[in-house]
Amino acid sequence: MNKSMKKNIQHFFLLTAFAAGTIHLVNRFIDITADMKNILKTENGNYYDWKNGKIYYTKRGNGSPVLLIHELNPISSSYEWCRFAKKLEKNHTVYTLDLLGCGRSEKPYLTYTNYLYVQLITDFIKNIIGEKTDVVTTGNSISFVALANNMNKTLFHRMIAINPPMPDSFNKTPDKYSTWKKTLLELPIIGTFLYNIKAHEKNIERVFHENYFARPQLISSKMLDAYYEAAHMNHSHGKYLMASLEGKYIDNSILHVLKKLETPLYIVESNKSQNAVSIANAYAKQNRSIETAYLSNTKLLPQLEAPDKLLDIVNMLLQK
Repeated sequence: MNKSMKKNIQHFFLLTAFAAGTIHLVNRFIDITADMKNILKTENGNYYDWKNGKIYYTKRGNGSPVLLIHELNPISSSYEWCRFAKKLEKNHTVYTLDLLGCGRSEKPYLTYTNYLYVQLITDFIKNIIGEKTDVVTTGNSISFVALANNMNKTLFHRMIAINPPMPDSFNKTPDKYSTWKKTLLELPIIGTFLYNIKAHEKNIERVFHENYFARPQLISSKMLDAYYEAAHMNHSHGKYLMASLEGKYIDNSILHVLKKLETPLYIVESNKSQNAVSIANAYAKQNRSIETAYLSNTKLLPQLEAPDKLLDIVNMLLQK
C-alpha cells in the first residue's frame, strides 16, 4: 500500500469520525433544547409501573369512566386531549395516558407490536381503572383497542374511533425494505439523526397544516411546541416506536374482529379529512351494528381544533 493510499484512508476515517461527532452533537443539542419550555409537565399525573416500562397517565373528574387514547405516533401524547378532557370530566371520570414509546412514558428499545399495546390497554384497565370503561381513540389506535376488545369482552362498554384509517390498512406484514428501515432507525447515531429530521419542528408544523387541522389559523405555537417536546423526550427514543411503525411491525388485520363485533363501535369522521365518507362506509360494511357520525370543518384532531363540537357527538354516543 503506497503512501498516497494510506493518506486517503486516514482522511476517510478522520472525515467519518468528524461527521459522526458532529451528528452526535446535533442529536445532543436537540435532546437538551426540545423540552426547555416544559409544556408536558408531569406533576398533575401519575405513573403506572407496567412490565415493559412506566406509563404516564392522568385521572380527572367524577362519573362513569372514559379512557382517551391518542394516535399511535411518536410525536403524539395525551396532550392531544388537553382541551377535550377538561370538558368531558364534568360528567365522567376521564383517564388519559401516554402510550409506551410516546410523550412522558418510557420509550424502551424493543420491537413495538400491535399486541404489545393490546396488553398495555388490557392491563391498564384492569389495574388502574378497575372496571369496564368507555374508550375514545384517535387514528390508528383503534386497531389495538379493537383487538383488545376481541380478546376480552369485559374491557369496554363502547368504543368511539375518531378518524380511523381504512379498516383494511392494518393488514400489512414486514418485508425486506421495511425491516431495513427499522434497522436503520434503530442505529445509535445515524438512526437518531434520521429520526430528528422526521420529527423536526418544520415537519411537525407541516403535519398540522396538512393532516391535523382544517383551519390553520387555529394552530397555536404551544401545540407545535408540545408535539416537538413529546417527540424528543427521553433522548429521542421515540425513534424505536417510529422504527417499528416504519417496519410494519405494528400493523395487524382487524377485519375479522369487526365482522364479529358485539361491543358498540362508533366511527366519527371529520368531513375535511381525506376519504372520510369512504372510510366510514368501509367500517359500516364490515358490520351493520357499526354506526357513523361526521364532524364539520375539522381534520384528524377535532379534540384540539373543535373540542366543543366533538364533545356534543361523544356525549350523544355515550348516552346510547
